[in-house]
Amino acid sequence: MTTRTTYDSGLEKFNRTNNVVNIFFNLIFILLALVCVIPVIVVLSISFSSEASIRETGYHLLPIAYSGEAYIYIVKQGTMILRAFGVSALVTVVGTVLGVFLTTSMGYVISRPTYKLKGFLTWVVFIPMVFNGGLVSSYFINSNLLGLKDSIWALILPLAVSSFNVIICKTFFRSTIPDGLIESAEIDGASQLRIFFSIILPISLPVIATIGLFLCFAYWNDWFQSMLYIDNQNLYSLQALLNSLMSNVDALAKNAASMGVSYAVLVATMPKESARMAVAILIVLPVAFAYPFFQKYFISGLTVGAVKG
Repeated sequence: MTTRTTYDSGLEKFNRTNNVVNIFFNLIFILLALVCVIPVIVVLSISFSSEASIRETGYHLLPIAYSGEAYIYIVKQGTMILRAFGVSALVTVVGTVLGVFLTTSMGYVISRPTYKLKGFLTWVVFIPMVFNGGLVSSYFINSNLLGLKDSIWALILPLAVSSFNVIICKTFFRSTIPDGLIESAEIDGASQLRIFFSIILPISLPVIATIGLFLCFAYWNDWFQSMLYIDNQNLYSLQALLNSLMSNVDALAKNAASMGVSYAVLVATMPKESARMAVAILIVLPVAFAYPFFQKYFISGLTVGAVKG
């Protein structure tokens, strides 16, 4: 008992830090927090700034001249914004549910040591992490071979499964789920599907929340798939709409001189920069509100998947 106590006290010195080191680390974390928070504050400030003050004085941490023109402009475009928001919400929900199911099921299969094709499928999952077919081949397959052009599935299927996420699930299942639990269920006559849905998934909430959060961020923030596969503006997501808004406003501003007088005045008075930032704030808010509910599972699941091999 004395030896054990002495051993523990000897290890404690490696876990202690003096006040100077604690202050140093606290300053580093405060600096990193500010690096993350300040850009969001600047974007919010610009969204509430008048267009004239932005042109005259540029960006500021706090608005020089407050204005709600950007949000009034967004409200006037309400139908377009709501439609894009609905597309983003639908793609995010369906894509996250489908992606979690496919990723966890594949990770569970290749985590079983008795599965004969485990080695082959592991290489099938691992190789795309290092090599990929490129943009041309993926565009040809999704557009021509699968016929996903101008389809809502073009925004969902290409992002549903990631090799990185599958490896995280495989590592979690292999290091967390005891083989005896599965063997006892097999002895009782349970099928693999019954084991997966009734035993594995209920005790795997950390990795499910982690993969779900990864997929949710990926789907919600994606605009590239819309640029590649979507020509119908009714299928634009919020991010694609923001990208289109930025391009159209720039094009209108550059060609204002060649337009009619009334149209040129309209373009000149449009809240260009503030409207962009207002749409960006609308995009950020849902994810910012959702993250705290997943934080506990996210950290534990990511730690297990990344540290243990």
